[in-house]
Amino acid sequence: MSPIMSPSIQSLYPEDFAHCYGCGRLNPRGLHIETRWEEDEAVTRFVPRPHDVAVPGFVYGGLIASLIDCHAMATAAGAAERAAGRALGAGPAPRFVTAALEVHFLHPTPLGPELEIRARVRSQSERKAVVEATLTVDGRLTARARVVAVRLPATMTSGD
Repeated sequence: MSPIMSPSIQSLYPEDFAHCYGCGRLNPRGLHIETRWEEDEAVTRFVPRPHDVAVPGFVYGGLIASLIDCHAMATAAGAAERAAGRALGAGPAPRFVTAALEVHFLHPTPLGPELEIRARVRSQSERKAVVEATLTVDGRLTARARVVAVRLPATMTSGD
């Protein structure tokens, strides 16, 4: 599938888990990021809004961390499906939550241009994945991250 035609991983989350502020399709005030596979990387793109400002002209670091966080969880979900031999969209995507998030802000991120986040799973098991991500703007690397994603614990499901 081409990147444009592939479903976003977030669109495959079950309705019970589609309310996340960063990526939940059912959150009317959310960011609605969409992660798709492009070859061996998961990619999302986002254009910050004028109110996503830290200081005039630059993106708020908390937004950057949120975007990377949600993108990494979707990357872990997509990688889990691939590791299980399932095509994306063959069933609901598994849900992961953040166990650790380490973001290094390398340069100020300008407000206005599209942000591109690329991620790869560096190690994974049935229960967790370690994801590395980069954020670039117009080809310039502005942030790098390492994220540990774990399968959604039963205590976070609606049945408990």
